Amino acid sequence: MSVMRDQAKLTLARDLRRNETIAEKRLWEQLRNRQLEGFKFVRQTPLGPYIADFVCREKKLIVEVDGATHSTEAELARDAARTSQLNALGYEVIRFDNDEVLNGLDQVLTLILQSLRP
Repeated sequence: MSVMRDQAKLTLARDLRRNETIAEKRLWEQLRNRQLEGFKFVRQTPLGPYIADFVCREKKLIVEVDGATHSTEAELARDAARTSQLNALGYEVIRFDNDEVLNGLDQVLTLILQSLRP
């Protein structure tokens, strides 16, 4: 049963990569191929029960890009629980909304770098 769940997560991750948002695409253009000071990122990666948007495994950093649906109380509570569980796996989670990525990409990259550096 676990193998089926793992396969389903991999399939979902693949679908998410194929159907990324404009904000995710713009950020990925800056993170892929070690473009951000040599740090390696992967995208739409299964971690525990979740699929993380962008992950730097070396630094145990997750970058989440959230759309408008993440602004309701229920979604904010779900995001907080998700962050807590990912923290328990040893990852730091930073979140940006689509608008921050689309209209302030340089600032987003600066904040990501601050989280990556010791």
